[in-house]
Amino acid sequence: MVEPGPSTPTYGLHDDILASQFIYVPRRPTDESLNSHQPREQQKPLNLPVMPPSDSNPDPHHPPAQGTVILSDVMSRDKSINIFAGLAQDIDPVTLRLDDSNKNTTVLAPLNSAVESLPRKPWEDPYEYNNLGADAYQGDEGRERARRNLRRFVEAHLVPQSPWGENEKVKTIDGDREVWWESRDGTKFIQPDNIEVVSVASAVANGEIWIVKDVRNYSQRP
Repeated sequence: MVEPGPSTPTYGLHDDILASQFIYVPRRPTDESLNSHQPREQQKPLNLPVMPPSDSNPDPHHPPAQGTVILSDVMSRDKSINIFAGLAQDIDPVTLRLDDSNKNTTVLAPLNSAVESLPRKPWEDPYEYNNLGADAYQGDEGRERARRNLRRFVEAHLVPQSPWGENEKVKTIDGDREVWWESRDGTKFIQPDNIEVVSVASAVANGEIWIVKDVRNYSQRP
């Protein structure tokens, strides 16, 4: 458990808000945007065609893959993960991957409540506060650190594989360490953090979205 860093200003990402009165993350933040907060329109679920299941008795917790629909089409459909979805959409390399039908990904999307309960913002790093002080995320260099940390946070929740078999160890796109999942009494748990998978929200052509109860310990360092 990390100690929360000093209070830092939240800053707006162009016109996007990641969650109602919670966090704002910059794509290209400016000095003026550090003191302005723009409300984001709530994203509407996409009305996408659902392909009929090939299995006559499909698992209700594991929806069948949907034809040519891809991850970028469905990331914003479930309001319970719209904070993480908003963060992911502001990281260009992540957006490109989720939009690529040739790259399969299992998205471990934390519930809004899990992100909201973090002791610090997703772009804050206690090590940088210790080394650089309260102004760690001020100025051009500080904003670049924030962007880098935010990308690390999102990519720590992306597994570059789908389908992803039980007990199959894979490093996340962030490359921090190997993760795998185990099934207990019909429920998946992401290891080594023992994070419960609430449901498989979407199964599409280039991967799946797994809604998880907690945030991975992405900031853990050797």
